[in-house]
Formats: sequence, C-alpha cells, structure tokens
Amino acid sequence: MVRTTARADLLGTVGLGAVSAGMMLLFAEAAARLPLGTATALEFLGPLAVAVAGSRRVRELLWLALAAAGVLLLTSPWSGSAGLVGVLFGLGSAACWALYVIGTAHVGSRFSAQHGLALSFAVAAVVAAPFGAPGVVAHLTWEVALAALGIAVLMPLLPFLLEMKALQRMSKTTYGTLAGLEPAVALCAGMVLIAQTPTVLQAAGTALVVTAGIGAARGEARR
Repeated sequence: MVRTTARADLLGTVGLGAVSAGMMLLFAEAAARLPLGTATALEFLGPLAVAVAGSRRVRELLWLALAAAGVLLLTSPWSGSAGLVGVLFGLGSAACWALYVIGTAHVGSRFSAQHGLALSFAVAAVVAAPFGAPGVVAHLTWEVALAALGIAVLMPLLPFLLEMKALQRMSKTTYGTLAGLEPAVALCAGMVLIAQTPTVLQAAGTALVVTAGIGAARGEARR
C-alpha cells in the first residue's frame, strides 16, 4: 500500500503523525503543570476553533468567545494560580489538535482507517522518541516498560481507534456534542482519580467551554 501511494499523500500522513506526537507531548507537559480539567479545556480550543473557522456565520464566533471566557475563568490570570508555561503548553497542544483535525480529514479521504492510523502512529513514535526514550532507557525496568505500554494503549491508541469507530456509527453532530463534554469528563476524572478539587471559577469555566463546544457542533450541523 505504501509503495503504490502518491508521495504527497504519504507526506500528509507524515505531517499527521508529527502533529499527533506534538499534541500528546504538549498536553502531557500542560497536565503536569495545570489541573487536568484546565489542561483539557485549553487543548479543546483547537478543534473548537476549527469548527468555528469553517462557519460562514459571524454569530458562530460567539462560541469561540464563550470558550475564551471559560478559559479565562479556568486559568484566572489575575491571580497567577495557573503558570504561564503550563498555559502555553496547553495552547500549543490546542494548535496541534486543530492541525490533527484538518490532517485526519485529509488522510482519511486517502487511506483506510487502519492504514492511516498505523502509518501516522509510526511517524508519531519516531517524532516523540527523542523526548522520552533516553530517560526511559537509562532507567528501564519491567515496571517502567509495562507503564509505558499501558500509556501507549490508553492515551493515544485506544481513544483514536474508538474515535474512528464512533464516527463510522454516528452523525458528526452527535460526535461533536459528545466530544464537547471532554473538559467536563477530565474535570471529574481529576477529582476522582487524583483529588484535584476545582474552585467555583474553574467549574464555571469548564461549563462555559463545554457549552461552547456543544453549541459549535450544533451550529456546524446547520450549515
């Protein structure tokens, strides 16, 4: 399949793999410095911006403004509670996710789901390896190897595979609505799994981002 594919299409897959690696690396750095719900809300600005940018209605920009207001409540820059470096990592992850959405549409039109996923993930592994492999190799144990395997399955592989399967079985609007709940799910996961209790402002900010995501998905369906 690779030998019979046009070079431009292969380069598109390489680009998708690179932004996939960037999205995962930058999100991990953001989540290490910010509450999980905040990091996820920042990352979610990427696909939300893509959805709004594809709209021909000026009023759809209100969803982006609503999400921006939510992010302001989540990060509270006036209090200095969210570190600038973490916020920048989150915004970088958002940019990569936006490119990932665009790249997935391009690659998906030229490859089957399993071929596109296999090729882009192979590239993503090569791109990400220099940032993590040296430290892992220097302290490699069975526990570290098993943890890395678990992260590989749970963080990029299983979600992306389920995403492709979901898109084959439901409308784009339904999927976009469910995806809009991601910041809220991350907020709850942070509370339950790692005892990150949100403030009232953070909870309100998450609600605004979720509302913006669902509203943008609904607006996209009407176009």
